Amino acid sequence: MPPSLRLLAACCGLLLAGCASGNDRWVEVGGARYAVEVADDDAERARGLMFRDVLAADHGMLFIHERQQPQAYWMKNTRIPLDILYFDRDRRLVSQQRDVPPCSAGDACPPYPSAAPAQYVLELNAGEAAKLELRDGAELRFGPGIEPR
Repeated sequence: MPPSLRLLAACCGLLLAGCASGNDRWVEVGGARYAVEVADDDAERARGLMFRDVLAADHGMLFIHERQQPQAYWMKNTRIPLDILYFDRDRRLVSQQRDVPPCSAGDACPPYPSAAPAQYVLELNAGEAAKLELRDGAELRFGPGIEPR
């Protein structure tokens, strides 16, 4: 095999490995495991799940904040009904906003605040919290590749 073709094959392999490892992050709550995308900087948190038409079953988005404080999320440009679950620094559920509807009203979309300070926020498809019968105090477990702050 010519050296340039070998280099191309090696680069493709690295790209595929990078794609596979990005999908390996997960959390567990209420006895269920969810593959998650992690939003851990301001730009990722601001974008969230905006403009998406579907969130696959057993998937979610985990938002990681630098510190525990009151949080408020909104559904601006979000097309998927969601459960918004707020967890404290010890990863205990402190607040839930269930069955939050999509919002296309731009800046007029209402906020959905946490009832207590939170550091982690998990968004799942609407109905998941009810299906799991989640109660305040439920523990959020992180899989490999997710670092608590």
